[in-house]
Amino acid sequence: MTESIPEARTLCQAHLALEGIRPALDAPASEWRRYYLRSARVYAEVAEIDRAHHHEARYWADRERRKAEEIKRTGLHEGPGRTVRV
Repeated sequence: MTESIPEARTLCQAHLALEGIRPALDAPASEWRRYYLRSARVYAEVAEIDRAHHHEARYWADRERRKAEEIKRTGLHEGPGRTVRV
């Protein structure tokens, strides 16, 4: 069985597609790094297609790239399963 590869032309579609392939919260840091690098690529490409959301998509591309770099630098993944006491 071949895995379906989601497609996105808008920032909203990118968010939804990436949410669908997001690793489990307890997945290894290496898996999260691959996900963040893929997300950065998707958001960068969507920024060139969805011009109405160009700057927001570029923000997301940079954010995901920084998360991947942090994992590479530290070997650790600290989010998104963290909680904050209110």
